[in-house]
Amino acid sequence: MKTSVVICVYTEERWEDIRAAVASVEGQTRKPHEIILVVDYNPDLHLMLKREYPNAIVVENAHEKGLSGGKNTGAATASGDIVAYLDDDAVAEPGWLEALEEGFQDPSVVGVGGYTRPLWATGRRPRWFPREFDWTVGCSYEGMPTVRAPIRNVMGGNAAFRREVVAGVGGFHTGIGRSVQGRKPRPLGCEETEFCIRLSQRRPGSVMLFEPDAVIGHKVSAARSRFSYFRSRCYAEGLSKALVTQSVGAGDGLASERAHALKALPLGALRGVGEALRGDPSGLGRAAAIVIGLAWTTWGYVVGSLRLKLGQS
Repeated sequence: MKTSVVICVYTEERWEDIRAAVASVEGQTRKPHEIILVVDYNPDLHLMLKREYPNAIVVENAHEKGLSGGKNTGAATASGDIVAYLDDDAVAEPGWLEALEEGFQDPSVVGVGGYTRPLWATGRRPRWFPREFDWTVGCSYEGMPTVRAPIRNVMGGNAAFRREVVAGVGGFHTGIGRSVQGRKPRPLGCEETEFCIRLSQRRPGSVMLFEPDAVIGHKVSAARSRFSYFRSRCYAEGLSKALVTQSVGAGDGLASERAHALKALPLGALRGVGEALRGDPSGLGRAAAIVIGLAWTTWGYVVGSLRLKLGQS
């Protein structure tokens, strides 16, 4: 089995992060077939990377600007059986690639996602930040499986797919993933959610697998540790979910979200209140953040759905 590792990059401001990500792939116990760096419309960064990594494949995004276009370019460039994606601000633990590949021993498995832990730039998790919302910073969250298990969708920054299925179902939709909307960047997401659901719908019997041994650390900047980012990311997730449900339907598009909102979030809020009663006042902050996060995500979904309906009318 040959695995092509794709890292999508876009700015020189993450130069040291990119170098750390590439080094972590080069240091895997099971070596990748190739490393592909996809540069998103940044000629200077493209040239810098070609000079820095002569043994890697450095290409420019050949599709629409944004993360989805970069992922599609990476899959089209790859020659391995498996295409693995790693965020440009993440570092993979040495056994990451081996664990991902092991998940594909079952021929019904078309995608494997690993466990992503946060690396807080501030040195520690903000005391108000609920683990149930670690997805807002691109990390695994409370409520996900803790053992190897089938899941609806993987998280895009720590995932692998059989190369043949990516193009086979039309790749990642460029209208959903993160990009720059005009001059103001909005922290959108869900391109991998929509892709995984669409893949499962078009290929019944296909399995997405969570593999907890495929571990990476994802860097969380100080800016993304702030409540203002938390709130904006929740709202953007709601907007993105509206696009997902337009593509794949609300039944599949919101199944995991309903389960999370009805089980994990109430338990998390109650846990926070209980911790506050036992002498940890930050528990109230976590409980409040869960309520606010759910409200802003829901509001984003409502706004996004209305925009889509008005646009179609």
